[in-house]
Amino acid sequence: MATKAQDRRKVRLSRALGVALTPKAARYLEKRPYAPGEHGRTKRKADSDYAIRLREKQRLREQYNLREAQLRIQFEEARRKDGLTGENLVEQLEMRLDALVLRAGFARTMAQARQFVVHRHILVDGKLVDRPSFRVKPGQLIHVKQRSEGTEPFQVAAAGGHADVLPPVPPYLEVELDKLQARLVRRPKRAEVPVVCDVQLVVEYYAAR
Repeated sequence: MATKAQDRRKVRLSRALGVALTPKAARYLEKRPYAPGEHGRTKRKADSDYAIRLREKQRLREQYNLREAQLRIQFEEARRKDGLTGENLVEQLEMRLDALVLRAGFARTMAQARQFVVHRHILVDGKLVDRPSFRVKPGQLIHVKQRSEGTEPFQVAAAGGHADVLPPVPPYLEVELDKLQARLVRRPKRAEVPVVCDVQLVVEYYAAR
């Protein structure tokens, strides 16, 4: 479970980036839709192009709960593929196991989804996978381990307990929430992915470095 210090950090970061990273942060943003600190409410001078690109990169990184090195590796892979680099990047990130555990409604936050995977509660096609970065392939079935199904967090999830804080299930996933299972039916498309980010600015950030 997240500590109070972690909660505070996520709320502050959410306000700085202008995107809710947790349900608690979403509530704070509704009440205080401005950056943290004593100058949060005042009109700041225009950000530089670099600062704008950096903020978009940070937005993407934090929404997937990644380290900088992890995001950089994903960017380099996306750049080598055919198509638009930014769209490739988001589509790759969305096929991570922790991201799909969240989208399916098994977890309340990306951090909790990651924790479920690391603590060996999640199976892919019947095999235990404990790497949040595992890339799920279209057609593969994600489900909760039978011994874990009866625990409180998953009982809450199976009853739809996170529906109030999560976006609707995206069309690239088929979910049977009562059975705690979900299938990735096809590769996600950027327009369908519920992530707040201008990916072209992320591409420009990395291309300039």
